[in-house]
Amino acid sequence: MQKLIEALKPIPKIYWIYAALVLVAEIAIFVNRPDTPGLYTQNIQFAPIAVAAVFFVLRPIRKNFRLSFYTYTAIAFFFLALDYLSKSHAGLIQISVTFLPAFLFWMLLFIRWNYRKIKEKESRQALALSLIAWGFYALAFPPLPLGPAAPILLVPWFIVLNRCKRGTIMFATFWSGMLFNTINYYWIYNVMHVETAPSGLILFGLVLLIAFFSVHNVFAAFVYTLARSIKIKGKPWLLVLFPLFYAGIEMTRTRGDFSFPWSHLGYAFGNQLELLQALSIIGIFGYTTIIIASNMIVEKGIRREGIKKKWPVLIPVFILAALAIQGSIVLSRTDAQPFYIKEGDKAPNIALIQPSIAQGAKWSRVRFDSIVDKTLGMAYDSVPDSTDIILMAETAIPDHIRRQPQVIRRLQKLANDKDAYVLTGALDHMRIKNSDGPRRYEIYNSSFMFSPGGHNGWQRYIKKHLVPFSERIPFDDIFPILNYVDFGEGDFVPGTETPVYDLYHWTPYICYDAIFGDLVREAAREGSRLMVNITNDGWFGRSTAPGNHLNLVRYRAIETGMPVARIANSGISAFIDQYGHYSHNTNLFETTVVQRKMQLKTRHTLYERIGDTVETALLWFFLIYLVTCSAGCILQRKKLQKQ
Repeated sequence: MQKLIEALKPIPKIYWIYAALVLVAEIAIFVNRPDTPGLYTQNIQFAPIAVAAVFFVLRPIRKNFRLSFYTYTAIAFFFLALDYLSKSHAGLIQISVTFLPAFLFWMLLFIRWNYRKIKEKESRQALALSLIAWGFYALAFPPLPLGPAAPILLVPWFIVLNRCKRGTIMFATFWSGMLFNTINYYWIYNVMHVETAPSGLILFGLVLLIAFFSVHNVFAAFVYTLARSIKIKGKPWLLVLFPLFYAGIEMTRTRGDFSFPWSHLGYAFGNQLELLQALSIIGIFGYTTIIIASNMIVEKGIRREGIKKKWPVLIPVFILAALAIQGSIVLSRTDAQPFYIKEGDKAPNIALIQPSIAQGAKWSRVRFDSIVDKTLGMAYDSVPDSTDIILMAETAIPDHIRRQPQVIRRLQKLANDKDAYVLTGALDHMRIKNSDGPRRYEIYNSSFMFSPGGHNGWQRYIKKHLVPFSERIPFDDIFPILNYVDFGEGDFVPGTETPVYDLYHWTPYICYDAIFGDLVREAAREGSRLMVNITNDGWFGRSTAPGNHLNLVRYRAIETGMPVARIANSGISAFIDQYGHYSHNTNLFETTVVQRKMQLKTRHTLYERIGDTVETALLWFFLIYLVTCSAGCILQRKKLQKQ
């Protein structure tokens, strides 16, 4: 307490007057705030920032700028939070005058920091090495070709991590992460052509998204520098476990409302089927661990002096050889031949209807009838009567299905006429009884399965993982005020059940759902033998995204031994067997119907059994490693101070 008092003594009295007036202004505004639910506007809320602005012309306040600025921001945020907690609403002007100045100030600090760094020779060299590493790694994910080089592509980055100062590492890692994530997610720009939100807002959101994912890399680099500085008997032994920690960081991206597990490092081997068979044992996070470890070992080998001591540079060769040999042995088995069907096993004939409806036209009211006619017409014209399951894409019926009773009758008639199960995507809704909030209906991104005979009606599946900011504002269930925000998102409600349909024991997944391993393992435990993935990748455009998406689904198939029938509105539609073989892959924006007799799941993999335990353990390890590195660094610093 005494130290705090001593620190506050040099602050001039004018600061305390400034802080008191800002506080009084906030109290006065808070007392007079309206009872409007949700978000509201009230011009008087400019008063606190106006009061603060007057004082910033005074030299004592400008001299203590940061303290004064943070005082204003803290007071404004306190009353913003108090307003929400007490009245369940917030002022739009209050939000803007609280966060916009802080954002601009931090951006100026960030720009100044970058300017200083770019003037340093060491920082420029570190940036060049990091850009090479992460730039080339972005070209490793299918359909791009550099996957086999993944065990060495990040070596330049680890050179930076081991040889540079922490500030330099943060600088180089952030901007190389921006390059990596821009190459991975540039296709989100296509949303601007089909969404109702302003294009500028979508572009700004894309930049923030790329920056957010880049911070993951920065965080990993920061923890690496902590582990690097902690010496146990003179050596940084904690670095040995860093590959597992990095896999733990990736694991955090599969949980919560912000989950977006798209570009894990382990997805780089997707073009080489033999290299993927170990997925059934170690899963995607095992591959990430191996790749990080390989790059670390190679970098260490490069640093060693003497030819004989540089043997670690050969580790990637051994890793690739081991994966290829193991994969070749697995794929040489009789049951691992492409789409092998043992005599006597059930094997449904499945038809995929790919109508390739343009994304901009898909939700046009005037084109609704022609879209439905085209999709159902393809089913009648091109699907033979021997078909058991007919699959249509996500939102193949581009409307709330309950509003279209004539379409429901046509779908049921198709199931009866073809004597086949028909699965189609559509929206659905349910009215919320006694709702006082902005949400009067729960809206679902759903699939509907119609059985031949029509005795049981339809069976509905609701998408469980919603794409953040596209299909739902994160945490809108925790903070109801977010339901008043409209960025043009779908405002959907997630589902809670993973069904297993009778006869062929198959489970539907809508788009994004199919890349979450825990959902696939859940269905496998319930007896599912086939994953049906319906999606609409039309808004990806002609980009790498459809190939990326298909690769992620292929990984899930091999991890759990779960065959996949995948239908995309505009491609890539495909069949994938339980070992990852492809069949009947369609082209992008091709109008076609493809069909084949489909293998069902006949094997149980090790990762199917232990995957949940492994992934939970990774999350715990992530936390333990972070705490250990932080505590170890603090203790080591205190020890050095005593010396």
